[in-house]
Amino acid sequence: MISDKMEQAASKTCEICVSASGSHYCLECEQYFCENCTGFHKRQRVTKHHQFQSSSDVIPEGKSKCKDHNEDLSFVCNTCNVAVCISCVTGSHKRHDLSKFRDSISRLKASNEVELYSKVQEATTNMKKIEEGIQAFDVKVERVVKAITEEGTHIKAMVDKCIGEMIASVKDQSRKERDKLIQKMAVTKVDLKAGSDLDKKLNELYKARNDGKLLQSLQTLTDDIANLTIEPLTEYPDVHHTAKSVTDHDILQLFGTFNIR
Repeated sequence: MISDKMEQAASKTCEICVSASGSHYCLECEQYFCENCTGFHKRQRVTKHHQFQSSSDVIPEGKSKCKDHNEDLSFVCNTCNVAVCISCVTGSHKRHDLSKFRDSISRLKASNEVELYSKVQEATTNMKKIEEGIQAFDVKVERVVKAITEEGTHIKAMVDKCIGEMIASVKDQSRKERDKLIQKMAVTKVDLKAGSDLDKKLNELYKARNDGKLLQSLQTLTDDIANLTIEPLTEYPDVHHTAKSVTDHDILQLFGTFNIR
């Protein structure tokens, strides 16, 4: 689109002689000049300092009209911050601070370009800092996750060790109590054997004649039965486990804390 406008500008006819090609453009007069008319324009006292540029570099612009005078807007009133025409300059905007319309546009373009470049650079810098911040944050998160995992592994090992020690203690103490019961059972077996032997003697005596010898044997057996003592049974040992109520909060108290600011 811009190249089409340039071609149109390059094909303009000189607005002075209206015959030759307008290859030059006067920025102050906003007119196209041919080579000869450009030289003549530069030799005039009032226009010798006018600036020209190649017409191929000019992008034609539509002229806006003043709503009060229907004339081209050629100036900007900096006092009122509004575009004005020649009639406005000599009328309601007389003695106001004025600048050429084109100069104001160029100045605004340059100012906007500088401001926009500054904003873009600031956004670019911020973007880079954010990206670096995200990378650093991700590394820290991985470190925290690793630390929590290692802490959990350590706590699990401590729990496993504690469980092993408790089970070993239960087995050791229960073995001692069981050994006592076995010893008690061995003594009871001896008593049972002695009682069984006396029972056999008693049955043998039931078969003997009722005489003085039997009486003596019965008296002896009576003494033996009286001397046979049976160890009384003691209370059997008991074993049970009382579970401790543990909540998620109790588990969390075993771990360290993390903080994301």
